[in-house]
Order: sequence, then C-alpha cells, then structure tokens
Amino acid sequence: MLLAAALALSPMPAPAAEPSTHISVLGSLAGLRLFEQFEARFWREQVPRLTGGRLEAAVTPFDATGIRGQDMLHLIRLGVVPFGTVLVSLAANDEPELAAPDLAMLAPDIGSMRRVMQSYRPRLASIMKEHYGTELLAVYVYPAQVLFCTTPLPSLEAVRGRRVRTGDSSQADAVAALGGLPTVLPFGALRGALEQRSIDCLITGSLSGNQAGLHPMLAQVHGMPIAWGLSIFAANQDAWAALPAEHRTVLRRGLAVLEQEIWAAAGQDTEDGFHCNAGWPDCRSGSPGALIWQLPGPEDEAVRRRLLAEQVLPGWVARCGEECRTAWNTYLAPMTRIFLPAANGALPPAAQPGAGTPGPGPLVPAGPFPAAQSWGVQGAGSQAVTGRLPASITPPAASSTSSR
Repeated sequence: MLLAAALALSPMPAPAAEPSTHISVLGSLAGLRLFEQFEARFWREQVPRLTGGRLEAAVTPFDATGIRGQDMLHLIRLGVVPFGTVLVSLAANDEPELAAPDLAMLAPDIGSMRRVMQSYRPRLASIMKEHYGTELLAVYVYPAQVLFCTTPLPSLEAVRGRRVRTGDSSQADAVAALGGLPTVLPFGALRGALEQRSIDCLITGSLSGNQAGLHPMLAQVHGMPIAWGLSIFAANQDAWAALPAEHRTVLRRGLAVLEQEIWAAAGQDTEDGFHCNAGWPDCRSGSPGALIWQLPGPEDEAVRRRLLAEQVLPGWVARCGEECRTAWNTYLAPMTRIFLPAANGALPPAAQPGAGTPGPGPLVPAGPFPAAQSWGVQGAGSQAVTGRLPASITPPAASSTSSR
C-alpha cells in the first residue's frame, strides 16, 4: 500500500509535445519589398504563430541560392524545390501561356490587373497542375512597369527610333511596333547602360527605378503601366499532399491574406513611385526627383489597345500556339472585348453578332495576321479594361512637371 500511495503522489509524465513540421521555401527576389517585408515575415513569423509552432519554415530568396529564375518551375515540378515562388516572365520562356495575364498593354491600372487575374486564375491553376504537377497557392504582383526616358516623351508613339530596355517578349513586341528598338538588359545593368548612353528609355517599376537611383539620369516617366510583373507561389504536389490537412488549411488561408496585402502594396508603391520621381512632397519610400510625369491621355489609350490587338496578342499566339488562342478567347476576351480568330478567320461564338457582346463590329488589324482576317475588337474604351489612375495621383491640370 505504501508503494501504491507513493506512486499515486508521484507526478505523471507530461504528454509528449507534438513534433513540429519543417519545410523549406524559396521566395522571390532578394532585396525587394515583396520578399523582405511580406514573404519573409509570413514564413518566419506568421506561419509558426498561426499553427501554434507546429509548422515552421526556412525561407530564402531563390536568387540568393544560385538558382536561376528560369529553372524554378521545373525544380518545383521535380520536387527539388518543394515550395517556391516563380517569376512568370521567366517561366513563360518555356510555357508561353503563363504570360497571358501580364502581356504588355493589357492592364492599364491595378484594378484592371486584378480583374484580369481573377478571370485567368482557373486556367493558371490548371496549367500548373496538369503540366507541372504543382499546386497553385498564391499569385503576387509587383508595382507597375512603366516607361522612363532620358529626354521628354510627348506620347507613347514618340518612342520611335529610341533604344528601349524591355523585360519580356511582349514588351519587345509593343516597343518594336512603335518603331522603337527593344533591348534586353537585366535590372542591375541599367545604371551602366544609362551612363554609357546605350539606351534612351527603359521599362521598369515606377518605384524600383527610383530606389535604384536612376532618376537623376532620366527626364520623364510616362504614367501608363506597360505591364506589372506577376509571380506564382506554388508547391510540388507530393510535398503539398505530405503536409497534414490542418496545415494545408492554415496555409491556404494565410497565403490568401498575404496575397491581398501584396497586391495592395503594389498599388501603393506604383503611386509612390510616381510621387517620388516627380518630386512630390508626399514621396514616402524613394528619393524626390524632378521628372516630367506624363499621364496617359485618350491618344495613348487608343495606342495601347491597338498595340495589344494588332501586335502583342498576335506575337504571343505565334509563340504559344492554338491552345493559347482558345484560352484567351475563353478567359480574357470577354473582358477585353478582343477575340482571336481561328486559323480560318472564324471568330468564337462569343464574338459573333448577336452574342450579347456590346460595341461596334470587328476591327481589321495590321501586323503578323493577314489583313483580311477580322478581329472582334469591341469598343476602344471598354470599361472592363480601361481605367484611370486614382485622383490622388493625378497632377494639377496646369502642369505635368514637377514643382522642383
């Protein structure tokens, strides 16, 4: 009985703590706000908190590991990278259809970019799953990619004859159609190129160009976004399935919030980039400059839609093939009112007269397609794709130049 009493008074061993799950994540580019302030914080701080310490992640920018951005999607497919962020502009070299939601001249404002992404997201998820065995978990966006020039630029068409740094094939198509000379250069080479006067203009982020100190060598920034810069966060399907169901649920919810934060920041940074480059007093994240700030006018909007319909889309389909034509007509044509005809010139049912699509009749484009082929371009100013910059970033009507 003494032994029984002693055992009864002895402390019971504490239950074993549930072991933590550890995963490795490769994030986006080092040194940029998307990784430093959003991805890194989410994986290092929020994920352990959301899971009560049961899931922990080691996160590193992919370019800090020596991995090329062009290889990220394939490495996730193979499981070498179980969780990673893929830059769409680089992955599109192997899978051109991924470029669809961020083609040059497609989304002239952040609201349009959101609608484009919402429309195309089901197709994007399908490509990732069926072609690469990966689970699409989030889509991030960078601030607007805009046009800077070393001398004044009265309009987009004034690019003619200028050497312009472009970020991808669709941007190069647009610049070439304007009579410019597209040049492919990495971001890190832009300062040297400007100093050597080997380029006259460049397409880069409205804020990143400022933060890189390029604005003292430039004269003007045009207000129309040429593109945005999407990245995809994805998981290898086997690695994703290996996580406990509760962890997958928490990650989906957390990544959805992270995605919204990143998109909101991209809109703010686009605005801040314009403010800083123009020398406005409410510049927050950059250095005050003295650039002319040229907002897009009706003529620029007409040029944007013409370039998209007649040059950018034909060039993309030529690289991408018939499956991409079908995907565009299914997911994005109803919103943009630009339908791609089949090889025999026939338009899809949604673009046929009486199909309920508003606007005038088909437009005959110039460019790679024969002029006899008609394109269903419904209305040059469709509210679905045409937006305006927020009133908070519209400069005084009396002047388009900085007060400095």
